[in-house]
Amino acid sequence: MFSTQMPDTRSDSPPSALHSSSQEAGWQRQGKLWSNLKELCDLLRIPAATSITDEEFLFQHVQFKTGQRIHTIGQPFDTLYIVHSGFLKTVLIDEFGNEQVLSFPMKGDLFGVDGIHTKRYASEAVALSNCDLILLPFKKFTALGRAHIELEHAMYSVMSRELVREQAMVSMLGALSAEARVARFLVSLSERFAEMGYSSKLFNLRMTRHEIGSYLGLTLETVSRTLSAFNEIGLISVDQRSIAIKDADALKTLRRLPPSSSRAKQGAAKKAKQAAAAASEKTEPWDKLATA
Repeated sequence: MFSTQMPDTRSDSPPSALHSSSQEAGWQRQGKLWSNLKELCDLLRIPAATSITDEEFLFQHVQFKTGQRIHTIGQPFDTLYIVHSGFLKTVLIDEFGNEQVLSFPMKGDLFGVDGIHTKRYASEAVALSNCDLILLPFKKFTALGRAHIELEHAMYSVMSRELVREQAMVSMLGALSAEARVARFLVSLSERFAEMGYSSKLFNLRMTRHEIGSYLGLTLETVSRTLSAFNEIGLISVDQRSIAIKDADALKTLRRLPPSSSRAKQGAAKKAKQAAAAASEKTEPWDKLATA
């Protein structure tokens, strides 16, 4: 666990003060928490610069409640954000107020990079749950990069990692069927939860089906229908927002769903197989005793 879980009792003048625009944006701070550079690097899964002492650079945590906006489209850019805990979405909003979901940042993700080019954020970030974010002021980032080249290269690798993930999503949207998109999305979430140290088999969806559809280029109805079909044939188990992955390999390779009549037969056969396996597990100790 990070040392920043304990409240900070130091003065209100940290080594690198939060930019005043943070207060102007109406952010609600709950306590004063800080992470050192090593903790930051561990969270981003990059090597720490050994030449920097732990207390030489400190980075402030800010908490946001579900539904709060972290930054809005057109807001002046001055900060990158690293997710310490919680779940968010980044979106584009058109002139009619319609949202296009771009990403779902989670623990260890970096966002806000889209503000570097124009010095204004090109997207909006919203908390999907209570979040704890670490602020990385861009001026501090560039100063660190000038002083420690290896750290700068590592940070660029993080940005590249996010870009590769976005490219993979674009490629998926153009090549896969609606059912395959939902399947790959669930697999991706499962793998991300595993990276964070959580269960890859059972997790809650922090985003709505509408938001999933926006992200995947599908309607809410298509997402709901596909999840129900996956549940029917035994690939997953769905209970409102709770998802249990039953057959990850099948989800990874799925191209299209079979017709509904075939799905019913598959579902019945799978349930019968699972029931037989459960019965076998219950009787196995007695069988072994009988043959001993």
